[in-house]
Amino acid sequence: MKQTLAEVMRMSRICRMIFATCLGSFILVIFYFQIMRRNPFMVDSCCRKGSRSALQELYNPSQMELSAGAVLHQARRDQVVDSCRMYSASSRKRRVLTPGDLKHLVVDEDHELIYCYVPKVACTNWKRVMMVLTGRGKYSDPMDIPSNEAHVPSNLKTLNQYSIAEINHRLKHYLKFLFVREPFERLVSAYRNKFTLKYNSSFHKRFGTRIVRRYRKNATHDALINGDDVKFKEFAEYLVDPATQRDGPLNEHWQTVYQLCHPCHIHYDLVGKYETLEEDANYVLHLVGVGDSLHFPSYAKSTRTTDAMTAQFFSNISSQQQIQLYQLYKLDFLMFNYSTPSYLRLD
Repeated sequence: MKQTLAEVMRMSRICRMIFATCLGSFILVIFYFQIMRRNPFMVDSCCRKGSRSALQELYNPSQMELSAGAVLHQARRDQVVDSCRMYSASSRKRRVLTPGDLKHLVVDEDHELIYCYVPKVACTNWKRVMMVLTGRGKYSDPMDIPSNEAHVPSNLKTLNQYSIAEINHRLKHYLKFLFVREPFERLVSAYRNKFTLKYNSSFHKRFGTRIVRRYRKNATHDALINGDDVKFKEFAEYLVDPATQRDGPLNEHWQTVYQLCHPCHIHYDLVGKYETLEEDANYVLHLVGVGDSLHFPSYAKSTRTTDAMTAQFFSNISSQQQIQLYQLYKLDFLMFNYSTPSYLRLD
């Protein structure tokens, strides 16, 4: 009887131990999935030191599906290098970049990325994605981030906030990328957004009133005060006016990519294009190693500025203005392999 009782007590202890072990494992599994739900990039971040970087994957892809992209982006890099060499040979201008030139370069330390944002080239969505990548679990879906929050400077760290030694280290070891767009489509998109939408009153006051005052004869009092009805012809005249150049750098929404991201001074590893936005963007995310858990947001194609729309805007300005605008954005056309638009009158 004593032996039977002891056996029962021993089996009871074993059962309790098994139950406790199973319960503990269950709790750990639940805890793990709660963390992963909040931050799907935790595994990638914590294990990155022992894995291949995005830079390594770009130049020496370990996956077949990344090889075609590597060839494409090598061709785009070569185009930038060749254009810079031609520009350097024809120009006497020489300059050294300052930290102030690096304010458009967003840094992601966890994934060793540097992204140069160009307004009117899906930069809001790219900033959202960068906030997910750098947020350490604070965000999981880019589209949950309001557009105005994506543009708050303190939400992302830029390269100009580092020391010179830290800047040089990141430029050498991090994957650097930017996204570009056909220059005149980008220009018309900026005009439509900043001068034809009523809610952009700050641009109307800051730039619209100045443009109306300079280039509109017999402007009404309301137009001079509000600056909310700027014509594209007036905007074009403002851009090519030497006085505008003397006022200082152009606003970032219509500044050239050459001046914003300095591709002749900074060797960009990857040049994405607006025309193949989702494909190129998701290629970047696959290089980073988060392509299965994070996808670049879709964009509203119905409101997009198209080539046909751009041609219509340019038909309303003189051939002289067309030539001057082409000269202003010529480097962007050449550097990123965009053809001279067929609608231009450059004779």
